[in-house]
Amino acid sequence: MATAAARATTRLGLALALAVAVVVLGVAGSCSAQDYDFFFLVLQWPGSYCDTRQSCCYPRSGKPPADFGIHGLWPNRDDGSYPQNCDPDSEFDPSKVSDLMGSLRSEWPTLACPSNDGVRFWSHEWEKHGTCAESALGDERGYFQAALRLRSQLPVLAALRDGGVSPDGGYYTLAQIKGAIQRGTGLQPFVECNRDESGNTQLYQLYFCVDAAGDRFIDCPVSPGGRPCSGSRIEFPAF
Repeated sequence: MATAAARATTRLGLALALAVAVVVLGVAGSCSAQDYDFFFLVLQWPGSYCDTRQSCCYPRSGKPPADFGIHGLWPNRDDGSYPQNCDPDSEFDPSKVSDLMGSLRSEWPTLACPSNDGVRFWSHEWEKHGTCAESALGDERGYFQAALRLRSQLPVLAALRDGGVSPDGGYYTLAQIKGAIQRGTGLQPFVECNRDESGNTQLYQLYFCVDAAGDRFIDCPVSPGGRPCSGSRIEFPAF
């Protein structure tokens, strides 16, 4: 028969084991918990990236299509803040997206100098932003696949052209740009501008908002931190 001291020791051991298990489960839960409220899907016009003082370099695979390319799919919070670099152990592995490489080169090209194959760009986007969405999108492949799928649902260039806004070096108003995109896609983006070598304001990036599951587009709960377009003369440069 166990003594009172032995029974007390056993109870203490069980209590300590339970406490450790609770702590471990709590830590695991906090690591996998979703720490964002929605996504920004950011599309970039390559002509405006290149038409600046810093210029650009085409990827090693050649000049990308004259269309809005993906800049990123970024988890964001409703208060305007955002998580980043959420899983330092999850480094970008090109082999996991080998079947998506053709689409990434076409839809998510890099224009940074010197010319490169895009791996550094995609690595940055996955490690800084994608790792913070693993609870919804899963692994690296799920993240890039979701961004490509969402991009395919946004015929923004066709919408702009149908609305009389073409990348021909002409100038347009913000209302014309937003109106054309909304009529063509049913969504109104946040429009970001930059400046060309002469200091002219030009159409640069479009921000669309996506629900936290990465499934559907939603109204943006907060504006991004990009530079809003000002004035009524917004250049849409050729590419």
